[in-house]
Amino acid sequence: MDRILRLGTRGSPLAVTQANMVRDALIATHGLASEQIEIVTVKTSGDRIQDRPLAEVGGKALWTKELDLALGEGRIDFAVHSMKDVETIRPDEIVIAAMLPRADVRDRLIGPPSIEAIARGGRIGTSSPRRTAQMRRLRPDCEVVLFRGNVDTRLAKLRDGEADATLLAAAGLDRLGKGGIGVAIEIETMLPAPSQGAVGIETRRDDDTVRALIGAIDHAATSLCVRAERALLARLGGDCRSPMAALAVPQGSDMLLRAEILSPDGDESEAGEAVIGDASEAADLAAELLSRASPSLRAHFAG
Repeated sequence: MDRILRLGTRGSPLAVTQANMVRDALIATHGLASEQIEIVTVKTSGDRIQDRPLAEVGGKALWTKELDLALGEGRIDFAVHSMKDVETIRPDEIVIAAMLPRADVRDRLIGPPSIEAIARGGRIGTSSPRRTAQMRRLRPDCEVVLFRGNVDTRLAKLRDGEADATLLAAAGLDRLGKGGIGVAIEIETMLPAPSQGAVGIETRRDDDTVRALIGAIDHAATSLCVRAERALLARLGGDCRSPMAALAVPQGSDMLLRAEILSPDGDESEAGEAVIGDASEAADLAAELLSRASPSLRAHFAG
């Protein structure tokens, strides 16, 4: 390999940490010199707009569109993303070439020692429709307030008293060396967002050389499970305002897929699970959930 590979990433501490994880994996797999991979930080709209929910200003595309543009224009050779931030439908010229081994998929509660310990009428800081709906179901007496920003920004808001509790992904905290913060919430209580804990790498579809290099670091089990969760998401037809959760885990040669759809207020929900052999079969579980949902719950999904 006699070219410099340009790795595109957002500039947040977590994004840069994940970019370095990808860089290290490529160096270890291919015996590259460290100077052969250049990390290029790209400021995204999602990083700039911090005062409104993403659903009001463009959804998940705010995390990806500037990186997509840089990839399409050849300013970078591949891009690293938290997979839960990647839209279900991607440009034809871009392909998800690999995923790293998945980390802890759970959420962590920061502040009180348990959900039950949140003060009555307390404020819970989050910008996630899923977490909002799940917490409103668990603690309908509490108020949800908007929390945007990177991990340190949200922790600072909590310290400043803007909320009594917040929720963050365990994977992100662990990767930032903050694994001792908060308490993990088991998936039986709060099923995670589709693709939570997974890091993906995208390349140009027509760049066979880079696709092959990236493909060599793919973690097959993670890819299979995350692609199943994304297939379910696509069939549900939800957007960034639609509270939904999903998790696929290996089960022998198959996968166990759990999923849940909720109303924004948490009053209604439908949940189910299925053993599937291929990602495409996830659509059947999505269709089942929608068929059981009331008209008011189904209205939050386009599937």
